[in-house]
Amino acid sequence: MRPEAAQLLRRHGVQVTAQRLAVLAAVAERPHATAEDVAEAVRARIGAISRQAVYDALGLLSEKGLLRRIQPPGSPARYEDRVGDNHHHLICRICGRTVDVDCAVGAAPCLTPATSAGYVVDEAEVVYWGRCPDCAAPSTPPAGE
Repeated sequence: MRPEAAQLLRRHGVQVTAQRLAVLAAVAERPHATAEDVAEAVRARIGAISRQAVYDALGLLSEKGLLRRIQPPGSPARYEDRVGDNHHHLICRICGRTVDVDCAVGAAPCLTPATSAGYVVDEAEVVYWGRCPDCAAPSTPPAGE
């Protein structure tokens, strides 16, 4: 667990609890984890915790800007602790592996819409889809075939 996690929670006005610390640690150890992945990791770390408590912690920590929630089409929500920048993601269509990709061009919001319709744009969400190196590698038939 990151030693500064408790101070980070306090700086953002969040009460420090073992559950919240465990959720932060689980997301830090496994970026792009689903809530179920986080719940499993938290249970391994601190024992029993309800699914609702994990969802509540993820929601609060995302709301406070300590975690980022992404939800690619066709996928459950995923969480990461890389916040404060406007990075994007590469997602494998076959295995679902997700990796970070730095901003396409320059600083946030990285992309400028053709028209903003009066909105003040502060973030662009880009998802690149393809096949990861493992899934794109040609399969090698077993010896003797």
